Amino acid sequence: MGQDHAVAPSLQSPIMNTSAVTPTWALVTGSSSGIGRATALKLAEDGYAIVVCGRDPARTAETRELIESAGGRATDLTADLSSPAAVRALIGKVRHVVGDAPLDVLVNNAGGGGFAATEDTTVEMFDAAFNLNVKAPYILTGAFAPAMAGRGRGAIVNVGSLSSTMAAPGTSAFQAAKAALMMLTKSWTAEYGPRGVRVNSVEPGFILTRVNEHFRDMFTGYLGSVPAGRGGDAEEVAEAIRFLVSPQASYIQGAVLTVDGGKTSVVAM
Repeated sequence: MGQDHAVAPSLQSPIMNTSAVTPTWALVTGSSSGIGRATALKLAEDGYAIVVCGRDPARTAETRELIESAGGRATDLTADLSSPAAVRALIGKVRHVVGDAPLDVLVNNAGGGGFAATEDTTVEMFDAAFNLNVKAPYILTGAFAPAMAGRGRGAIVNVGSLSSTMAAPGTSAFQAAKAALMMLTKSWTAEYGPRGVRVNSVEPGFILTRVNEHFRDMFTGYLGSVPAGRGGDAEEVAEAIRFLVSPQASYIQGAVLTVDGGKTSVVAM
């Protein structure tokens, strides 16, 4: 304590090291809408070329067009990340697009799962939840983190859920998968952190995305217990991801940044 320490090398700002010939790329999964789209737009503002990835070709292309219309660079790739074969195919497509340019950022945002009581959860539902929320990030990180480590820089952000730490009935498979993803954040910090790759997580609460809007009425009681008094916006989660990617977070590794309006800090009375 009180001693001066040398500052470790941090992820350089893409605005400083990007050119039209050799851009710095960021892959954002599930970026056809919601948190993923908002994140892709904000990272594009920061100078990254974006690999937009989603299941819906039209919405994925729409995200790319939004980035390009604002003067950014992007490509869109369609993939259903609940299929390990599709994840492996995506890796090949990303490498083809990026070429020799560095992919310095990976945002494992794609997620979801069927919700049912444990006795009603089929093996197929369980496998789908873990394929999308755990196996896809695992395969993608294994593919791209070693090259980041070889360059001595990179940032990976896993998008979890409040469900990884707070239980609710009928969501056991989804919750278990998100809890596993949070543990991978720590495991990858141990594995890649010493080689310059910062791995962190964000844990959103109830966010008013296009999908969640349909469930707003179901969460009336939940939102009433949130200190902020409301649900969150996708842009608010995206700003947290943007910060964790940025050089300003150079000494943050293995952290879980909760974006829940204070829900996990206060006991409802």
